[in-house]
This record gives sequence, C-alpha cells and structure tokens, in this order.
Amino acid sequence: MPNLTANPNLSDTAIASIVSGFATRTDVSIDDILTLVERLKSMPSETGPSPVSRLHAIPGAHAEQKMTQDTIFCLCCGKGFKMLKRHIGAEHGLTEAEYRVMFDLPADTPLVAPSYSKRKAEYAKRSGLGKYSRDKSDKNAEIS
Repeated sequence: MPNLTANPNLSDTAIASIVSGFATRTDVSIDDILTLVERLKSMPSETGPSPVSRLHAIPGAHAEQKMTQDTIFCLCCGKGFKMLKRHIGAEHGLTEAEYRVMFDLPADTPLVAPSYSKRKAEYAKRSGLGKYSRDKSDKNAEIS
C-alpha cells in the first residue's frame, strides 16, 4: 500500500480517484483499500499550496519495474503502457508535471517506453523530418 505524506484538502472525488487507481492493482486486499480510504479521509484540513505539490506517494509499481524496453509502468496503479500521458490524465486526473511532482521524478524523465520513442524517431527520419537543406544558389553566397 502506498504511504502518503500530508495531503490536506482532498475532495471526495480526489479520494475516489486515488482509491480506484489503487484498487485495480492485483496485490491489493480489501483491508488495504479500506485503510487507504480511512487515511485519506482522516488527514487534517488546512489551506496552502495546491494538494498536488504536497502529495508524495510511494510508487504502485516497483522501482526496478517502472520501465522496460517495451513498457512504462504507471507509478499510481502499476499498469503498463507504451505512453503514460493519456492514461495519467484520463484515469488519475493528473498532468505530466503533477505526476512528476507526485513521485519526485526529474523533469526529463520520459513518460514513453524506449522502444516506442525509438520507433517514432526512426519514422520521423524516414519521412525526412528534421532535415533542412539550404539552397546553394548565388543569392545565398552574396549574403554570407
């Protein structure tokens, strides 16, 4: 079960989102889910920065499992994907920045599986993207 640090002002919707993501994991018992709900509801209420900036969770996927060549695992629920952006937005209501803050990930951490990124880069090169050939006419010679 993830350990959460202080996270005041969680709405019922936020609690439901967190718990539903946690409940989809295969290694979670009903008691773990109930304990998580109790912990989230019993957190003190205070005003201050946004809840996302204060939420730091222990990943739902093991650290050594968070990325393989073909799959990147969601640290919220432990499910594997080729790309995380759509999943974390649709299922967890998080932006990429919020997700990175939540798990203390560096800004340059990829949220795409390495093989997918490599395949897209190869396709872009085959399509001629990123190439710029200048016209070697006399006009260009006069300017330089």
